This record gives sequence, C-alpha cells and structure tokens, in this order.
Amino acid sequence: MTRIKSAAVIGAGVIGSGWIARLLLNGIDVDVFDPSDEAPQNVNKVIENAERAYKKLLTLDLPKRGSLVFKNSVAEASKSADIIIEAVPERLSAKQAVYKEIEHSAKSNAIIASSTSGILPTELQAEMSSPDRLIVAHPFNPVYLLPLVELVGGSKTSNESIENAKRIFTEIGMFPLHVKKEIPAFIADRLLESVWREALWLVNDDIATTEEIDDAIRYGFGLRWAQMGLFETFRLAGGEAGMRHFISQFGPCLEWPWTHLMDVPELTDELIDKVASQSDRQSGLFSIKELEQKRDDNLVDFLKTLKDNRWGAGNTLKEFEDSLSKSKVREDFSKLDLTKPLLTFKTNIPKHWADYNGHMTESRYLECFSEASTEMMAIVGVDEEYISTIGSYFTVETHIRHLDEVLIGEGVYATTQVIHGTGKKLHLFHYLYHDDGRLLATAEHMLIHVNLETRGASTPSDLVINRVERIDEAHQQLKKPEGLARAVGDKY
Repeated sequence: MTRIKSAAVIGAGVIGSGWIARLLLNGIDVDVFDPSDEAPQNVNKVIENAERAYKKLLTLDLPKRGSLVFKNSVAEASKSADIIIEAVPERLSAKQAVYKEIEHSAKSNAIIASSTSGILPTELQAEMSSPDRLIVAHPFNPVYLLPLVELVGGSKTSNESIENAKRIFTEIGMFPLHVKKEIPAFIADRLLESVWREALWLVNDDIATTEEIDDAIRYGFGLRWAQMGLFETFRLAGGEAGMRHFISQFGPCLEWPWTHLMDVPELTDELIDKVASQSDRQSGLFSIKELEQKRDDNLVDFLKTLKDNRWGAGNTLKEFEDSLSKSKVREDFSKLDLTKPLLTFKTNIPKHWADYNGHMTESRYLECFSEASTEMMAIVGVDEEYISTIGSYFTVETHIRHLDEVLIGEGVYATTQVIHGTGKKLHLFHYLYHDDGRLLATAEHMLIHVNLETRGASTPSDLVINRVERIDEAHQQLKKPEGLARAVGDKY
C-alpha cells in the first residue's frame, strides 16, 4: 500500500478530535461523523491547539493540510476512507453498531481501527462480516503530540491489517506498539490503572491530596519514566550490578503490605467530592484551554530535548522529521520561476532560539541562511547523492545584516538571489522575511565548489554548472540587493 490519502473518524470527542488533528496536519483528508452540534467547534479548538504545538515542535513544514468534512452518517463518512477510526463511547454494543454501518459502505481494503482503551478486539469484531480488518489502535491524549499507539489484533485480525496499520501510524509520526496477546486494557492502561487505584486509596485514607500525589510524580519518578520507562529506570537503580542486584535488594519489599493492589476503594459520593474538590483547588486557577496549552508546551520542549538526544519518544519524532524531509517534493527545475529570488527556507522560531533580549539570537540567523544555502545547492543539483559521489559547496565568506527582530513562535521564510555563478564560485544573497512581509535580515555568501576527497576547489558537474548559469542569467535582470558588498558599519 502507498501512503493513505483519506481517513474517516467516527466520534469527535477528546480522542477523536486528537486523531482528526494529527491526520489533517499530515496532509490526510478526513471525513467525520459525530451527532453532536458542538462537534465542529470542539474539533476546531483541538486543531488550533495542534497547529500551535506543531509550529513549536517541528523545524520542517508538514504537508499541505488535508480537508475536513463533517458527514451526516457513519456510512457516508466511511465510504471513501483508507482507514476508519472509531472513537465512540466505551460501550460494546455501540461500537458494534458502528461497525455494521461502516461495513455497509466502506472500501473492502479499508482498515477499521478502534480507539477503545480496554475492550478486547475479538469482542469488537464478533458480529462483523469482515473481522480480519479490525484492529485496536489505542492512542494517548493529546493524540496529536503523544506518539504511542497500542495495536492489538483480535482472533480474526489478519497479519496484513496489523502490518498496514503499523505503516500508516508510523507515517504520521507515531510509535505503533504491537500488543501480541489480547488482554483487557492492554499494556499502558493496566499500568495506569494500578497507579490510579493506589492514588485513590491515598486520597480516600487522607494520606495525600491530589496535588501532593501529582507532585510526587512530576517532580520525581515521572521525569525518569518519560525517558526510560519502568524497567530501565530500575536497572539503573541497581548500579553496575544492574537489574539482578536491584531485584535482590528491593524484591523482598514486594511481600510487604505497602499497596492495596487489587483492592479498590468504594467510589462513594464522599470520595468523589473529595477528589473533585481537591483537584479543583489544585488547578482551578487555570482554564482548561490554559492547562491544555501549558501541557502541550511542556510536551513540545521535552520531546525536542529527547529528539536532540535521539532517545525514546524523541527518536520517533526525529524519524518523523527525517521522513518529512525525504518526502519533500522539490519543484522540477524546469518549472521554477527564475524571474524572482527563489524560496529556499521556511520555519517557525523555536523557544531555544531566543536570546537574553527575548528575540532570535544572532547565531540562529546564520543557521537560517545556512539552511537556505543548502536548499539552493539542492536546487542546482547538489543533493545527498551528489555530495556522496562528486563534491559539495563550502561557504568561504559571509556578511549578515540584522534589520528587524523576530520573536519566538513567529514564522519566517528566506528567498535567495544568485549574484554571480560561474565555474567554481557561487555568490548568493539571501533575504529573511517575517510571515507578515517584514524584511528581517539579509546575508551575502560566497561559496566554492569542493572535491570532498581532495578537499580542494573543483569544477562542478555539467548539470550543476548549467543550472547555476541559467539562474545567474535570469537573476542578472533583477535589481541589485541593497546592502550588496557593504562592509560592516557602512549603514551607520
């Protein structure tokens, strides 16, 4: 199968809306059915949050946003989709009724994925005419940011459906975890449930408040778990002797009556009121929207740190960014408009690019222009394959003018004009613009073509020379840039 182009989401609650946002921002058209009149408004709020987060998270552009259409029935929403994601309430009968409507209209090869957090897929597919294509795809909120999706097949789910689901979710930046044996609540929620049970006992017995429990997690082991999980964390706790030492040292405490384990406190009105009132006091200073955005901001920064270290969920993010880069369709050279500077760079300014003045630090301007030069090289034919076999361009001189400031989260783009291109030399002039049209900075670069084996100047290939000269010829008709060949301080 090739990359999917269309999807359907049945149910637009918190999870369904998260699915819609992730799919749309990956360039996939999404048809939606939800009987609620408020569904479109709620979905748009989640999409807004997702776009806000992705602008901070990614340095590369996502594909062009897919179309979003609300349909009048399950069958209508499902009929053209490559994958249909069911995200209706956790009632077996309701889900089975939805599958009947889906099967009535869906394409024969469409995957049907349930977002259930605990119902067994064998139970879900029991009344289906084509049970082989149903799979549980259990995500985590917010779906547009957290990469984990638990994939669980039922007794009649085909291996082909599982493999196709793995591919689909990987392509949209997720980490598909194949749970190979059916078990209620799968893996993650079973772990969460055990912590949830014990937390309820701590509140019920007046040992801790909701805030104290959350503090114990977020200031302590939660930070470790986010990067290493449970077992790897405990392995480190065993020191050089590893897990065996940890178990021998701490294993006996498992027999101590520390936890309630399978016991569940009775959810009396009193306990519910206690949990709810404590939670309101803990978080009541912030609206739900404010809490969602703070959650997303923290997740973005944490994921970016993990990405830089190629670790855990950050590795999934890095692989997703790499796939975006590889899938970028560069316009055919013959179709480029050479009558104006060429678009060579686009990004949103991440938080860690800020300096002590609160705007983008000067070194990042050079990074933007460096990326613009790299794209210009690719346009003329100096791509990864060329660099690995023939040579590359080295920058030998740079002059940057800083004209206006840009703040964190704002969008910028660069265009490039060829001042002179002949033989081994490539003289470029970059313009960096704010999305609102303001000119933020310019950079003048002199590049020399280099043979990477000899590390000396060399003549480019005929293809590269031809393209450079064609752009050069066209750009000679353009107005010479203000600031060209200006020495430092000339303006002042």
